[in-house]
Amino acid sequence: MTEISRRHFLNNAGIGLASAVAFGATSSASANSSAGNTGKSLQGPYLDLSQPEANMTAFARLQGDLDSSKTKYGWYKGMVSAVMPGKKIVDLFMMEGFSCTRLLPKEDGPGYRKVLREVGFYREQRFGRAGKIMDTWKNPLTKETVKVVPIANDPFNFDITPFFPAPPNYGGLNKGKFPKIPFKLPWEPAIYDNNVRLDTHIHLYYPNALDPATWPRESSGKMNRVSEFFLYNIDLDDLQNPDLTSCPYRGTWSRITPWLPWMLMGQTPGHIVYQCYMGGVKSLDVLPKDLVAAAEAIDPKYLEAPTEDYGPSLSSLENYAREQKPMPVE
Repeated sequence: MTEISRRHFLNNAGIGLASAVAFGATSSASANSSAGNTGKSLQGPYLDLSQPEANMTAFARLQGDLDSSKTKYGWYKGMVSAVMPGKKIVDLFMMEGFSCTRLLPKEDGPGYRKVLREVGFYREQRFGRAGKIMDTWKNPLTKETVKVVPIANDPFNFDITPFFPAPPNYGGLNKGKFPKIPFKLPWEPAIYDNNVRLDTHIHLYYPNALDPATWPRESSGKMNRVSEFFLYNIDLDDLQNPDLTSCPYRGTWSRITPWLPWMLMGQTPGHIVYQCYMGGVKSLDVLPKDLVAAAEAIDPKYLEAPTEDYGPSLSSLENYAREQKPMPVE
């Protein structure tokens, strides 16, 4: 790719959670607005969010802690639903997980390297209420009982600098060269209180790590199409408080993705949708004990953030291809 338009880049660039965080469009038009009557605005007094380096600092404080000796914990929980042509949407199960993040100052210029471990577990659900973490699950779409494979990504790292990052390459599967575009995020002052809203998107279409010729029951096809949507609500006083090295937030995370490979749906028409709420927590002690215990059972390292940068950074799909074996075709 030798040339790419600004709009096309912004609609396809991003940095993943669940995994990833990403960005949809940029705007500084609202930088002159203020939220509430605190005397603070998107232009200060601490951070002028019309400027790329201020965006870098603000986003780094959402994603982690400027004090690299500290860990920031992210948490999410919500519903996973099935979407099939010509049928009503079906709620399948709940999803709950957390991440442990550290920010490492970059040595080659201004910015931070976000280093992260994350886990996610699938829970039984009944009328939207979460039940126990599942080891097996009876798929209501196929009537087959399958083994549930949780998410365990170590690591998923990316740079936060005064420029938009390139999208994740997922071990070289997602290729392309991208221009350096100043990092200006679409901050919006809330109309109802002292909050600021940040809405970011990622839309990816790249080769599937699960080749359907090798993984006929697990693979959704040759290509993998994934979109993620993040909505942050941040208190303006926190955002403009220079004494806070990490900024609290609450929000939502949504994801559109092919069938999970362990569902054994193959290339059945349709996809799944995650709809979760998310936020930062000060300690894993506030999370459900069975959630933390399940992560520790995989490996105690998932209760701590990395202390150094290493890789590769892979999503749960690429890790599935490396760690699991194809199920036989019946």
